[in-house]
Amino acid sequence: MGSGESTTRKVSFGVDDEDRVRILRGVKLSEDVLQRMRGVANIAPDRPTSPASPTSSPQKDTGASRSASSSPPPQQSPKKQAQPGSQPGPQPGPQPSPQPGPQPGPQPSPQPSSSKPASYAKEEQKRYERQQAALKAEQAKVEKREKDSAREEMTKALMQKRMEAEHAQKLAQQLQKKDAQLKALDAFYKEQMAQLEKRNSEKYIQSKEEFHSAASKTEANVRSRNMNPVCSGLQAQILSCYRDNGDQTLRCSDLAKQYMQCINAAKKNLLVNHG
Repeated sequence: MGSGESTTRKVSFGVDDEDRVRILRGVKLSEDVLQRMRGVANIAPDRPTSPASPTSSPQKDTGASRSASSSPPPQQSPKKQAQPGSQPGPQPGPQPSPQPGPQPGPQPSPQPSSSKPASYAKEEQKRYERQQAALKAEQAKVEKREKDSAREEMTKALMQKRMEAEHAQKLAQQLQKKDAQLKALDAFYKEQMAQLEKRNSEKYIQSKEEFHSAASKTEANVRSRNMNPVCSGLQAQILSCYRDNGDQTLRCSDLAKQYMQCINAAKKNLLVNHG
């Protein structure tokens, strides 16, 4: 293109399942394009390619068309030899020179297709990084949840131990307080008992002294008198009778009557004598 001697050529290419160009026929690529394609192929991940039926379609070559017009590829010669009887068509006349405009860069036409493996690799890398980030985030959540659970259980255990220790301390304080109260009551009761014993002892001594003093005064005031026993013989007989006749006390009734008569007679004599 761009010169009057250039002719139209049939260019075919094959793509794989991921729309990446794998086979080119009818186009001779420059060394720069081949180097770029080799670099992209080294970066892209290795995947098995399925054979695809080549579809013929006209391709516009920007940087490599000039080299393709000068030397045709070897694949084109069999197709030309297969048509010896075909008459050549009308040759195109000299085309007008193109107007000056912005010239495209030295990039080849299959550049968008060759950039797909790189973008696919980048997407795979990004997706892998996202998965790794998600896994790390999930792992961090699980670890945080486990740490929180362990911390909560430890806090509960510490609180339980602290409550048990406080309860035991309260019970110990209550026991100490009760023991102190019991000791105080014991000391108080002992003191009261000592005071009571002292008072009783003092009162007993005082009463004893008062009794002896009163007895001494009474003995001094009362005159001594000689008393003879009355009816002593009958008393001895009655005692002997009751001792001998324990089961038949009626046999001693006569002695008892005599004793009573003797006593009454003695009383009358005393009244007569002291009257």
